[in-house]
Amino acid sequence: MAVPKKKLSKSRRDMRRANHDRMDHPTVSACRQCGAPARPHTACPECGTYRGRQVIDVEAEEEPKAEDKDKAKGKGK
Repeated sequence: MAVPKKKLSKSRRDMRRANHDRMDHPTVSACRQCGAPARPHTACPECGTYRGRQVIDVEAEEEPKAEDKDKAKGKGK
């Protein structure tokens, strides 16, 4: 097993470790159907298509959310 000859200073140790914690910006590409920004290899959140096929019904998912908010406020009765 490798053994260091000298003690590594806290500064050098922390500088080395700092590179692993750095976060990159998420990769974003344009949707083929609508051109909205979307993560690669995922369905487009705007139009609901993935690889040219409709996989999510976006309009149907938005309506219940609005109804749930009205019910929570007491307007849905």
